[in-house]
Amino acid sequence: MTFELGFALGLSVLLTVYLVYALIRPERF
Repeated sequence: MTFELGFALGLSVLLTVYLVYALIRPERF
């Protein structure tokens, strides 16, 4: 796995978690 691929994968996972958290707790945003 290259560094760019790992970075993109980690970033996409963080973004997905952030979006799910925002949907679960909309009062915090």
